[in-house]
Amino acid sequence: MDEDRTSRQADAGARPGAVFLDRDGTIIEDRGHLGSIEQVVFYPRALAALRELGRSFRLFIVTNQTGVGEGTITAGQARAVNRHVVERLAAGGVEIVRTYTCPHRRSEGCICIKPNPHWLLEAARAYDVDLARSWVVGDHPHDVELARRAGARGVYVLTGHGAKHRADVPQGTSVAEDISEAARLILDERS
Repeated sequence: MDEDRTSRQADAGARPGAVFLDRDGTIIEDRGHLGSIEQVVFYPRALAALRELGRSFRLFIVTNQTGVGEGTITAGQARAVNRHVVERLAAGGVEIVRTYTCPHRRSEGCICIKPNPHWLLEAARAYDVDLARSWVVGDHPHDVELARRAGARGVYVLTGHGAKHRADVPQGTSVAEDISEAARLILDERS
């Protein structure tokens, strides 16, 4: 399940890489399986941070929505929440190139659930993304592992589940308080 916000493919070399963003706990508050747009609450500094990142990188959302596979939300509800997030970001000047969603339960062993790099490899092919110049930002250890498996760099944020799972993140992983600090770290590394 994925949603494309633009029909254009990025020009080769137009940007050095991409930032792949987890949704819940990274951009918006993690409130469990979101079934309606009314449940969406953006972190206070997320919009400004993503606007800054978007000046230097193409932005993608990669999200596990296991509630679809578990039956707690429908695929339509997951799409509606994704669409709402992307539209709200667009209204604030942030373009999300594409949202990739895994709707499966972890026990299904699908190829698209994080930390499997399926969606990042798909983005690399479809949008000419250089994964070696790309980043993954998320609040769960599987986001850091996703970055490693795809050949990208990871930034672990302490929002959402981040503080709870910090001890599970490999030593040497970049850690940021929130998406705003993660954006600064990424942009400073790029300079």
